[in-house]
Amino acid sequence: MAGRTRTTKKLAQRIDREYFKKVFPIPGLRRKLTYAALGVGVLWLGFHAVARNQTPYTAGPIVSAHAMFGQSCTACHVKTAIFSKSVSDQACSSCHDGPVHQASQKFAPACVDCHVEHQSVAQLKHVSEKACTDCHANLETKDGTLKVVAKEGARIGSFTDGHPEFTALRNNFKDPGTIKFNHNAHLKKETRGPNGNVLLKCADCHRPLGNNEAWPYGAPVVQAVAFEASNTTELRPATFGTLATPHSHISSRAYMGPVDYYEHCSSCHPLVFSKHVNVAVPHKKPEVVHQFVVKTLTDYIKQNPQALYENNLIFERIPERPLPAVPKDAAEWVTMRTAEAEQLLWQKTCKECHNLKLHLDAVPDIPKADVTSRWMQKGEFDHNAHAMVKCEECHAKAKESKETSDVLLPSIKSCQECHRPGTQTSAGAGCFECHQYHDWKQEKHVEGKFTIHDLLGRIVNKPDQAK
Repeated sequence: MAGRTRTTKKLAQRIDREYFKKVFPIPGLRRKLTYAALGVGVLWLGFHAVARNQTPYTAGPIVSAHAMFGQSCTACHVKTAIFSKSVSDQACSSCHDGPVHQASQKFAPACVDCHVEHQSVAQLKHVSEKACTDCHANLETKDGTLKVVAKEGARIGSFTDGHPEFTALRNNFKDPGTIKFNHNAHLKKETRGPNGNVLLKCADCHRPLGNNEAWPYGAPVVQAVAFEASNTTELRPATFGTLATPHSHISSRAYMGPVDYYEHCSSCHPLVFSKHVNVAVPHKKPEVVHQFVVKTLTDYIKQNPQALYENNLIFERIPERPLPAVPKDAAEWVTMRTAEAEQLLWQKTCKECHNLKLHLDAVPDIPKADVTSRWMQKGEFDHNAHAMVKCEECHAKAKESKETSDVLLPSIKSCQECHRPGTQTSAGAGCFECHQYHDWKQEKHVEGKFTIHDLLGRIVNKPDQAK
């Protein structure tokens, strides 16, 4: 075999050791395009920097309530970090100074720990469940006591994971109201109404506040309402308070208005006391009722003196009563007829709804109605948002309820049918749907510090500079 004519050194001399310094067509074009793109980007950012337009530097969309700040990042980002400016609690409180969450809380998280901007949320109060359950899953306070009633051995992870039953449905709790009412009797098909039998619906007595529709079975008695006395405090459910906060998503028609005798009951349950006087007593305290009866009968006998000699004036609804003696004068006639009227009122008419404590020589005592105006004190509920659902779907026990003490709230299982976290086809189940972190009734007034031009991020020349 012939020997090799070219050595390794000769072969190595064929390789151009400066090849990496040469620019080939395709890599060269790619490099030029890269430099051009970087240059355009720098010029674009520089143009917006000179124009003081901070839109290119934003981290993402902001909620509509902060839309005006889109051109002025420094309105919120005021605390300097190493490479950026972060949002401080002072920046948030410069517009809305929310009160402390709870006096016994161990610590207060920063606003931005829960309310995270640039996340495409509809409202900043739509916080994640984790922001709540990090503390409230098994909450302890400064004194070390546990303040959360979760299922035995469980931690609250979400509305469907460990959340306890509503307070009013625990431990066989009873309605504290003293007004005697039987839902079952009022929802029967053959319920007697003012003009024949009626079929009552839930909405005939229960409607959200602010509803201006006429009530079908309420007819205030003008004469009784107009009666003026020294004590005219009406015995009715407690006045419903206003909503806790203007920041709430709860509508002004969220809660059912209190049941009122004149609006809901008067047509079917008139407080008549004499067939000779075509008026009803006012739905007031017994002292006022007594004054009204005496005054009405006194006025009647003055206008009809011949009634003094009529012996058959006993009210027909009091059966088997012996005929009374003929009264001597008008005063005695009024006394006798007042006693008959009040016997009817105290022992039959008023007694249908009230637990009266009768006295021999005085008007009876009537316990305070104590009607609960809002059952869920720690959470919010909006009837207006649930108007598409039949009342019976949530208040399933109403038609069978015969006792005032029955609490007819829906159970948490009923709510969980629709409100389930983690699904796109269910109603919302975030903690914020029912609970509020801040008690906005204690919100502090804030003095504005921004100008419109500050918020819009505009540069405005002063008058002397514009010349």
